[in-house]
Amino acid sequence: MMSINRDRLQESLDSGLRVRPRVRWGVLAYFLYSAVFYAIFVLNGVDYPRVGESEQTLLLWYVLPLSGGAVLTITMVTLYGWWRPSLVEKRRLSGWTMTLPIIMTVIAIVNMLIGDFTRITPLMWLYLIVGSILVGFNEDMINRGQLIVALRSRFGETGVWLLATAMFAVFHLPNIFLGIGVVALYQVMIAFGLGSVFYLVRRSTGSLVFAMLLHGLWDFSNFATNGSSSYPIAGALAPLLAIVAVITVPIILRRERGRDRAQSVSQPAG
Repeated sequence: MMSINRDRLQESLDSGLRVRPRVRWGVLAYFLYSAVFYAIFVLNGVDYPRVGESEQTLLLWYVLPLSGGAVLTITMVTLYGWWRPSLVEKRRLSGWTMTLPIIMTVIAIVNMLIGDFTRITPLMWLYLIVGSILVGFNEDMINRGQLIVALRSRFGETGVWLLATAMFAVFHLPNIFLGIGVVALYQVMIAFGLGSVFYLVRRSTGSLVFAMLLHGLWDFSNFATNGSSSYPIAGALAPLLAIVAVITVPIILRRERGRDRAQSVSQPAG
């Protein structure tokens, strides 16, 4: 699988990237994004459990940090010239691997259908939509876009999935100091599982855009219905979805690796 990823990297190089993909450049963009996002978060006095509470909290703690992060994300990916390999996946997984992403989509939609939106003003709707679009764009471009491009320069696909998803999960760890305490550790574990689902979306559809859309929909569903539903189905089913994803993804990648090896053996030399 390592050789397959190097072939992907060579395809990227052939397309004229400004910066040769290296792990250090992907990690640099990740930490710069984290620094910008959390700096704005902290400066605005964030209290994480109250993010979806009002127009003001959504603006200060959702839209503004993500807007700053978007500027950083666009700048770094443009400087690297990694837009196409970040957004486009050349080797897709089988269509059935979209099963978990489809289930996640249904959960998010049902979660909204049973929610109570009477408290949400038109301006809150606007902030929720803008923020959800930004969270999908930023976090997927950083973690499942340019970081995957960088990691493929050195690791096989299982390592790429594991490291990119772990970094996405750890990104949520500072929330331990921002209002939710040790619950942030639970959030990190759930983020690893859900990040695995977003990885499957990229690999299954061949486009990071669909992962961005699902990520945005999931966050929109959770923030829009925060505290308004007697049974938050998304929160209840997220752990199960995460566990299934963490078990399933390495199995899928192992099978892909086996098929690649079989094909390489069956091909005549020269």
